[in-house]
Parts: sequence; C-alpha cells; structure tokens
Amino acid sequence: MKHHHELYPMLSVEEALEQVLAMFHPLEAEHVPLLEALGRVLAEDIIAIGDIPPHANTAMDGYAMQAADLRNAGPESPKRLRVIENLAAGYLAAERVTPGTAIRIMTGAPLPEGADAVIPFEATQQDGEWVDCFAEMPLGANIRPAGEDIHAGERPLTRGARIRPQEVGMLAALGYGEVAVFRRPRVAVLATGDELVAVNAPLLPGKIRNSNSYSNAAQVLQYGGIPLMLGIAQDTVNDLTAKIHAGLAQGADLLITSGGVSVGDFDVVKKVLAAEGEISFWRVRMKPGKPLAFGRITAEVNGAQRTVPVLGMPGNPVSTMVSFELFARPAILTMLGLTDIHKPTFEAILDQEIPRKDARRHYVRVHITRGADGLHATPTGDQGSGILSSMVRANGLAIIPEEWTHAPAGARVQAFLFEQ
Repeated sequence: MKHHHELYPMLSVEEALEQVLAMFHPLEAEHVPLLEALGRVLAEDIIAIGDIPPHANTAMDGYAMQAADLRNAGPESPKRLRVIENLAAGYLAAERVTPGTAIRIMTGAPLPEGADAVIPFEATQQDGEWVDCFAEMPLGANIRPAGEDIHAGERPLTRGARIRPQEVGMLAALGYGEVAVFRRPRVAVLATGDELVAVNAPLLPGKIRNSNSYSNAAQVLQYGGIPLMLGIAQDTVNDLTAKIHAGLAQGADLLITSGGVSVGDFDVVKKVLAAEGEISFWRVRMKPGKPLAFGRITAEVNGAQRTVPVLGMPGNPVSTMVSFELFARPAILTMLGLTDIHKPTFEAILDQEIPRKDARRHYVRVHITRGADGLHATPTGDQGSGILSSMVRANGLAIIPEEWTHAPAGARVQAFLFEQ
C-alpha cells in the first residue's frame, strides 16, 4: 500500500511553474486616462503621427542668425548684427533672418526662417538694436532639428511595454490623453481553517488571526492585481464551496487559497476543489512551501459557465508568501501583459552557514546589503515556516540549490529582492 504522501508527485519549482503558467495569458485591453496607466502594460503599439519636436528649434538662449555673417569673428574682432525681433518660446518669428540681421531667441523657440545657426548670449553683447558677436558659429550650431527625438511614422512604444513615468511623458508628447492597457487581474484571496478568526475579532483560545489573506492581498496589490477579499472559509464543504462561488461571482481571474493542501490536513479543501473542477495536488521540491494545489474551477455564474484557475498554497504564513512569490506573481504579471515575468536574481555572499536536512531548494529569508566585496545576504533568524517576523526583517530571499547538503558561510548564492 502506498503511503499517503506518495499519492502526490514531487515536482521541481520549474516543473510546477511551467504547468501553472500554461493556464495564463494576457487579459483583454481597456482604455484608461494617461496617469492611470502608470505601472500598467501597453496593449497597443504607439505610432507617432508627427515629429517630436514638430519644428526645428533653438537649444539655448541666444541670437538666430546666418553662420556666414560670423566668419572670422573673435574676442578682438566681433561681428555686429542688427537685432530685428525678440522671440519667446511658443511663438513664430514675424521677420525673416537675412544677411547682417539676427533675431533674439529663447530656448525652445521655433527657428526663424533664414537662420542657420544660433549664437548663445554669453558670446554676445547687445547694444541697442545691435548685437556684437565674439565667436564663429558653424552651420546648425545650437539648433535641434525637427524630429530629432521621434520622426513621424516611428513606433517609439510597443505593445507589452510597462509604462513608467518616462513612457507617460512620451505618450503625452505624442498627444495620448488615454491609452490602451491590459486589464488588471482580479485575484480572489481565501484563507481556510476553523482556527482562523478575522483580524479585529476576539482571539479566543485555540484561534489565530487571519494574516495570510492580508499578506497575500498586499502581494496582489504590489504586483498590479486587484485583490478580492473572500475572508475565511470554515472546514466544511458547504462554507468553502459558497466562498469559492462568491469569488467567481465577483469576476475573479485567479483564486488563491491558503491552508488545507498538505498531506496531514483535513481533506475538505481537497474534496471541494476536486468536486468543483480539475485540480492537481503536488509536492514541490522547495522549502518553505512544499504542498501545492493547482488547477481550475468551473461554476455557473449569472447563468453562464466560468472557469477560473486556482492556486492552493500552504497555510503557514511564510510558506504562503514564498509560494505566492514563485507561482502567483508570475501568473499575475502574465495576465497584466508582461513577458519578462521572472524575478531578477543576483549573486550574493552568505554571511552565515545554512544547514540542510533534505534535498529541497531552500529559499532563505535574508537581509541583503552592499559590501566592498559585493552583495551580502544575512539570514534574518529562525527559518521556520511559521516565523513571520523573519520575513519582516528580510528584504529578499537567498536560494540554496537542491543538491547542496549545506551552505557554508562565504558561499556565493543567487538571491532576489521582494520589491522587484
């Protein structure tokens, strides 16, 4: 007879993630006002319909003139030009620059007709309607040509680009008051277990507060999703089924549960998930966070069938947060329209030994700092999967490979930051 745990396949993190991501794709596009697009992902290519800048303009305050007039000009032999107009930025010159004349011009002003160079103020001295120029200027000096930044017909931004402040500026320069972005995923967050009470409820004997829903919902927000707080499901088929249906009715694109998936747990979560859809239960070769359930749930919502992916994570607070980082985060980023969904990792030096007990990949809570010899990762205390304070003290995770029997102090390991 097989032992209970042998019913569940043991997968590597990569194998589990590959199966998870196969169920996700970018969500549909929606148009939002430009500032609301910050942090979102473009769902359309942006093609410039005009040049930026739209006209040749001056790069500094000075005088627009013809370069030929300043040939051989110098500190001891200035060339004198007649000033025929003062021009501010945002206005077109009324006069045309001709030989022997100049137009006083401010940075960003359109280049007057006839001018082919600009001499800066510091190389001149004005005397009434005349200006003395104390330097030669080559053709095109201090002039920014039309289309220097973007030419009409160019594609400065492409579908799939994350919109940062600089992309917002480019979109504004191109005349976009609103823009098409991928819709933010709605992620339903459900904690399971009779031992849980709401954060503001009396803490009766044997009970603990529901922290997982809040840490997971905060992670959803951090990575660009919209959390739907489903609260706590008791360990009954009816209550858990009702909570799951409530999440689907609210339009969830992903359902995340915490608790009830490990081998020794009550089998209510397993029973309900299996009854409501197609769910695989796995053991993932990682620490913390070995038990994982993944699949899809189908239910009738407002007369129509809806199928939603579900990710069932362990109940321990550190396990559920680490599992979220590894599996829910890339799923959310995929739905947001991003293709670069993997955590950027870097090499860091372990400051303390990490003893090993099994052949799982260990994600160690660390505080990462920069030293003279590179980045250092200092473990933040007890690595038990219930020790949330060690997460609070950490700013990232160091990765100890499966094949290592232990990680000595001074070992170089890969690590990543929570904030990225």
